[in-house]
Amino acid sequence: MVQCVHTVKELRDIIKPLKAQGKTVGLVPTMGALHQGHASLISTSAKQNDITVVSVFVNPTQFGPNEDFDAYPRTLDSDLKVVEGAGGDIVFAPSPKEMYPSADDTWVEVTGDITKVLCGKTRPIHFRGVTTVVTKLFNIVGPTRAYFGQKDAQQVEVLRRMVKDLFVDIELVIVPINREDTGLARSSRNTYLSSEEKQAATVLSKSLKQALEDFKAGNDNLDNIIKSVTANIQKEPLANIEYVECYGLPGLYKLDTNVVAPSLLAVAVRFGNTRLIDNIILE
Repeated sequence: MVQCVHTVKELRDIIKPLKAQGKTVGLVPTMGALHQGHASLISTSAKQNDITVVSVFVNPTQFGPNEDFDAYPRTLDSDLKVVEGAGGDIVFAPSPKEMYPSADDTWVEVTGDITKVLCGKTRPIHFRGVTTVVTKLFNIVGPTRAYFGQKDAQQVEVLRRMVKDLFVDIELVIVPINREDTGLARSSRNTYLSSEEKQAATVLSKSLKQALEDFKAGNDNLDNIIKSVTANIQKEPLANIEYVECYGLPGLYKLDTNVVAPSLLAVAVRFGNTRLIDNIILE
């Protein structure tokens, strides 16, 4: 049976004696509305650790003005079932007041180009909110390992930088994108899509997959890759492109005229009012 706690004290009271016994702890940070993508993170942690903690917290500080914070799905009862089915042990579901007891006085922020490209261009406060809340979760749980999905590729790179620069003694485990049978990357925001929009959104994975095949065939010109993916997505009338960009890994460094392996090819596209992201690693 999954334990669900709501305060830092409750969680620490459970975890401290377990860690004193030498047990390893995996942390899966989420904003809830759990789906099979989250379940893959939880099950990976359950295989690699003695205890798995799943946080369910819709973090207000990573939402900008006019974003979907109030509308973001909150489904704790069904989330508990997903965690239990995937092998998780503890759900930490705090309130905003519990996580931000002094309002917004203390921040952890990664600066530089790594947070200014891709989603950072249109969501300028987003990654400051992510790094702050993840640091809080790291300090509360003290995990051995923390699990994140490759779908949020820029977040992954930002957190890698934060962990490296702050000498955080936690192993980050990055789990591949979990996709539906159609190729659509699983996301909590997929629930916003109409059936027509959901079918249209499969153009993202198809376009990225074609780009990888072209790259493996020898097409490594950066402009050609970007233009090809853009053109393929634009064939779908319901798609409204926010960006198609490619950066070198690790660290999202700027490429010159040619793509070198490994590089991240990432897209953000709106279908109706729903903004979806997807990516593929060119290697």
